Amino acid sequence: MHVGDTGSTGGPLAGVKVVELAGIGPSPFAALLLAELGADVIRVDRPSVATDSVDLTGGLGRSRPSIAVDLKSDAGRDVVLRLVEQADILIEGMRPGVTERLGLGPDACLARNPQLVYGRMTGWGQSGPWASMAGHDINYAALSGALHLVGPAERPMAPVNLLADFGGGTMYLLVGILAALQSRRSTGRGQVVDAAMVDGAASLVTMMYAMYGAGSWRDERGVNLLDGGAPFYDTYECADGKFVSVGAIEPQFFAQLLTGLGLEELAGQQYDTTQWPEHRRVIAERLRTRTRDEWAAAFEGTDACVAPVLSLAEAPHHPHLQARGIFADVAGAAQPRVAPRFSETPGREPTPERAPGADTRTALAAWGWREGELEELITSGAVTQRSDIEHRL
Repeated sequence: MHVGDTGSTGGPLAGVKVVELAGIGPSPFAALLLAELGADVIRVDRPSVATDSVDLTGGLGRSRPSIAVDLKSDAGRDVVLRLVEQADILIEGMRPGVTERLGLGPDACLARNPQLVYGRMTGWGQSGPWASMAGHDINYAALSGALHLVGPAERPMAPVNLLADFGGGTMYLLVGILAALQSRRSTGRGQVVDAAMVDGAASLVTMMYAMYGAGSWRDERGVNLLDGGAPFYDTYECADGKFVSVGAIEPQFFAQLLTGLGLEELAGQQYDTTQWPEHRRVIAERLRTRTRDEWAAAFEGTDACVAPVLSLAEAPHHPHLQARGIFADVAGAAQPRVAPRFSETPGREPTPERAPGADTRTALAAWGWREGELEELITSGAVTQRSDIEHRL
């Protein structure tokens, strides 16, 4: 597929049309995944960013065209509503009430297209006493209880912005959108999907809430089976200062771990928690006797559940990840391809991120605008073509 094209080249979502009102974090990542699964996605950026050289999306704007539209103008609003008339999905990640004030809220859009799935991505949700407050991943994870589970005993530690932004945000937004598309097949009606990162972050830790309620999870960090409390489920430093991960939960896997470490004397004591401090000490001591890669080679092909902790620079070169083709070269940088995989309708190859407003003319033309209409919109300032700005500069 040519960079900047709007048409689908196949994939399980071929034929699905998506309007994305540009945002940050989870909403552009959702649009990226939809695009690489075959949907025809058009990203609507603000004209003010069409002259920016700063990367505002962290690479999450790849694989789809960008148009620049002045959403505060009547003509710009009408451009989006005309796109909505043709779309199956709209994605927006603004604070509650913003799209309503722009005349692009659910009522206005569903009036134009009753079959539209209107996906809304916020931190605190569309309702509740905190709905209008600012926040970020760490805050939503904190309030949900998810952040309390992560980190050493001394303090919670944010696992970058994976918990709420992308796990609790993007993935739940996509589940909601795809479920609403399926519902539309039987009802003939679209609907609003209210995806909140605080909701999703809480949902992600369903198992821990259930275990806590059943009395099998202590409400503190570093003392439980999966939070670093168990010596057989943790990370350990090696002789070169790098780390290996150990996840030998089942007794048969723990036995292979002990064999590989030469610590067979610990057999039979795996779940004796009184022995855990001593087990941790001797396992740590043994793992510090070799480098990370030496241990990785020693456990290669076994069921000891030991894997090297790879850096971002290293992971794309690992033989297993290369064999599965997990990473693609995107503008000279390794980036993960879309997941999961499909036997009949594989996803699209990622293409480089487009500059805001780079595709205003071609993308709108592909969605039905005539040349004269485009020139009128550009002249009025309702939409902006980045190449025109660059030419003037």
